[in-house]
Amino acid sequence: MRESVLLALIHIFAIVSTINPAGITSRGKKILRSYLRRYLNRELEEEYFALFENNLEFYSNELKSVDKAELADEDSLISFQITNICRQIKKGLFLEERMIVFLQLIEFAFEDALLSEQEQTIIEIVARTFNISKKEFDNASAFMIGRTFDEITPDCVLLIESDNPEYSGAGIYKNYDKWRHIRIKGFRGHLVILHVESTGTLLLTYDGPLGLYIKGRDIIECRPYLLERGVNIKGQGIEPIYYSKIYKKFVSRKFPEKVVFEGHDIEYIFKNSDNGVRKMNFRIESGNLIGIMGGSGVGKTTMLNLLHGKIKPTTGNLYINGYDIYSESEEIKGLIGYVPQDDMLIEELTVWQNLYFNARLCFGDYTEEQLNSTVEKVLTDLDLYEIKDLQVGDLLNKKVSGGQRKRLNIGLELMREPVVLFIDEPTSGLSSFDSEKVMNLIKNQALIGKLVFTIIHQPSSDILKMFDRLWILDKGGYMIYDSDPVEALVYFKTETSQANAAESECPSCGNIKTDNILDIIEVKVIDNAGYPGKERQVSPEEWYEKYRKKMMTVIDGQPEKISVTPSNFRVPSKSDQIRTFIKRNVIRKFADTQYMTINLLEAPFLALILAFISKFSENGTYLFSANKNYPVFLFMSIIVALFIGLTVSAEEIFRDRKISEREKFLDLSRSSYLLSKITFLFVLSAIQSLSFVIVADAILEVRGMLFQQWLILFSTACFGNLVGLNISAGMRTAVSIYILIPLILVPQLLLGGAMIKFDDLHKSLTRKIYVPVIGDIMATRWAYEAISVEQFKSNKFQKPFFNYDMEISQNDWFASFLIPTLRVKVNECMVAGKNPDYREYIEDNFIKINYHFRELSEISGIKPGDWFNSMNYSKFNDIIGDDAKLYLDSLKVVLRLKSKDISLKRDSLYTLKTEKTGYEEFVRTRERDYNESLADIVLSRLTTNKIYETDTRLIQKADPVFMKPGSKYGRAHFFAPYKMLGNLKIGTMAFNVAAIWIMTLLLFVALYYNVLKRFILFLEKQQLPFWRKFGRDLLQI
Repeated sequence: MRESVLLALIHIFAIVSTINPAGITSRGKKILRSYLRRYLNRELEEEYFALFENNLEFYSNELKSVDKAELADEDSLISFQITNICRQIKKGLFLEERMIVFLQLIEFAFEDALLSEQEQTIIEIVARTFNISKKEFDNASAFMIGRTFDEITPDCVLLIESDNPEYSGAGIYKNYDKWRHIRIKGFRGHLVILHVESTGTLLLTYDGPLGLYIKGRDIIECRPYLLERGVNIKGQGIEPIYYSKIYKKFVSRKFPEKVVFEGHDIEYIFKNSDNGVRKMNFRIESGNLIGIMGGSGVGKTTMLNLLHGKIKPTTGNLYINGYDIYSESEEIKGLIGYVPQDDMLIEELTVWQNLYFNARLCFGDYTEEQLNSTVEKVLTDLDLYEIKDLQVGDLLNKKVSGGQRKRLNIGLELMREPVVLFIDEPTSGLSSFDSEKVMNLIKNQALIGKLVFTIIHQPSSDILKMFDRLWILDKGGYMIYDSDPVEALVYFKTETSQANAAESECPSCGNIKTDNILDIIEVKVIDNAGYPGKERQVSPEEWYEKYRKKMMTVIDGQPEKISVTPSNFRVPSKSDQIRTFIKRNVIRKFADTQYMTINLLEAPFLALILAFISKFSENGTYLFSANKNYPVFLFMSIIVALFIGLTVSAEEIFRDRKISEREKFLDLSRSSYLLSKITFLFVLSAIQSLSFVIVADAILEVRGMLFQQWLILFSTACFGNLVGLNISAGMRTAVSIYILIPLILVPQLLLGGAMIKFDDLHKSLTRKIYVPVIGDIMATRWAYEAISVEQFKSNKFQKPFFNYDMEISQNDWFASFLIPTLRVKVNECMVAGKNPDYREYIEDNFIKINYHFRELSEISGIKPGDWFNSMNYSKFNDIIGDDAKLYLDSLKVVLRLKSKDISLKRDSLYTLKTEKTGYEEFVRTRERDYNESLADIVLSRLTTNKIYETDTRLIQKADPVFMKPGSKYGRAHFFAPYKMLGNLKIGTMAFNVAAIWIMTLLLFVALYYNVLKRFILFLEKQQLPFWRKFGRDLLQI
């Protein structure tokens, strides 16, 4: 009993005792001592009796000192005192405690089986002052004073009697048929229980021959007793009468619907391990709170994951109202709730916002007013309304207390009203006060008809008594106990033949030493030297066998299907989910000012550093055209965009993993969640890319390329976003994420086309015709080529001349390099003749000659003569060779003429622009827009070898930016001016940006299906011998 309740009683008892003018009699003192002895040990009994005597003396003196003329009579004085005392003490008493004080007052006043008119008046004053209703006043008076049970409201009475009709109370009590009943084999007499509805208080009185006892004390016939939570009634020859069974008789009729959760032969064993959860059966109905208890590593969390459907049992089935939770999950959608041990809160949001966004995702058909009303109700119910505007904060920067965080976590799940709720370690890390507050919240869910499972670690006595049923697991996942929590200690003491086996609670304080339960289970065998050994006295397998024989539920056949009323839970449409996710994410990000500040300033700051360092000037005068570092800057810009896009998203999903675990039960759209993340990241990347380009272009004085550069960098950043999201979804730890980032960036650096030429890669990776496949899968390759080619061909100076220059370059290369090389090949064929030693070499030459003769014929429009059909080893001779050389000479003349004609057109345009703007302005335009170092790279000016010979043809290595691609399937050499898809010509920038977005789309598909995580899990399951040996060697170090 709480000290505040006891002190209140002592005050009121003292006033009641002053009614007798002669003072309290020896009989009264004996009654009071008897009463105190029922709740206190000897030392406290003396202390509170002395306090009673002091109060009695005080009130007696006060009564004598008051001028009776001031009051109508003595009764008025007593009424005045009682009213004042009650008004003072009720401020510190909860409603339940007020009811207990009132009931104990009746018991004390009626202890001598007499109730004077003054005592009746005092009882009425106390009831009125404590706001006790007339119904409950009458019920309590009838139960405790007159024992006139038929006058009590029938719904508030439970009769416990024998299952033998011979001992029935049907003929004794008029309202017998209207009462609730529990019939017990071997019971004799009648045990009447009164339920006080407003507080849930239970009172009992027994009339019969059996020796019953509670809390180790005998129940005296016809005397009322307060039945405290978790206290069981015992007696010889009968099964214990559990508090939970009694209480549920009163509240079960109020349950909205019946829910039955069943497990049929369920078992789960980890792969390549003996651990898991061993075979078990159970059948539990709504309105129960089940605690799962056990030492560390026994499988409690595995059990919880098994029950709520996260993992599927190796064997057996789980049913809710007859529906299999796996094969018939649609029928029970929204009925299961799960609260993990770790926080599910969004740290950057306030308490209100956490609940509000959860409500929006749970009730798709609610109006804004209904959502706000729901959130306010939950805040009020959880006693969190006063802190609703506080930011939740993280574990290192707590804005709300641990107990408040736990209640908020539970409230997120309670909001949608699941009928079966699973809670993992709700009291971990909390003070005893907060633990009890959280457990009261959970217990209330069971009292309104929910079925609640919770893992509990080292519960206090009061918390243990809250459970209706206790499961205890032992090492190896063996279930060893499934019954009433208070009886657990008795069971294990009995099974180990301990002397005080029947004693479950401390006789003086009524507490259960919960630690003793696990101590008994794991007690070790004593060796010869008197020390505890390694072996246990009772192994887990032995405890499991006892459970299987004595406690395991027997399941017969398939469960009956019981319809379940759909909850208010309605999943919003995918578009509404996207809006909610985006709004939640935006508020969350802007609440983290450090995150937003760094991400918004990072890009312009890096642009400032890169551009400043790259701004080369000769003789103190900066000219864009003379900036040798500009190509390096372009490539580093690509790397920066990729890096920023990757790092900003690398923890996005990882940070939400706990929230996502809970939201799985909401059956939300994964695509909506991912699209909301991607939308925010893409908008942020767009802003970052734009700020980078603006700052860099301003410093380096780049003109007219803002949109093109922004689009390329933005596309690269978006690719990085998707790479980061994939990593974030696939990795288990933040360390793994940041270890993986260099493994992604380094290949992008090496194979981007800037640091190592593709022609210079290992011979197994490149054929020097097109960009190798390993390069084509790198986003940096597409981005760097796009930004370089676009900068070269679309700048203000080069753009008007680009097509002319491309045609001139092509014709010059054909005339200056290809045709002379082909002529050499023809001469080699003529010299070799029919010599068989050179046949293979000559046949290779013919393959190349024929390929390029057709190509040149198509370009020039000049077809070769009939001699062309003899360009092979068997038919070739010197005459045909001379014809071939003449044909090449004519082609060279034609191509030179074409080149000269195009040069004249280019020169005329050059003259026209010079005349229009003036020569000096034209030169300035070149200096401002045309970068020589970039031109050196895209034109390969530093390359001496202008032609490369393969097995089948001769490859141009001069002026790649002017060279037409040789494939109609999108493949091309590096720095190609455009790409071909069939006969469709697509500019390099458009094609490359499209390629980046296609790769981004593929990454989204991989993200949606969680490919990286699946791949990692697959590798882990392979148990490769090398890794097993490595692990063993590591443990031996």
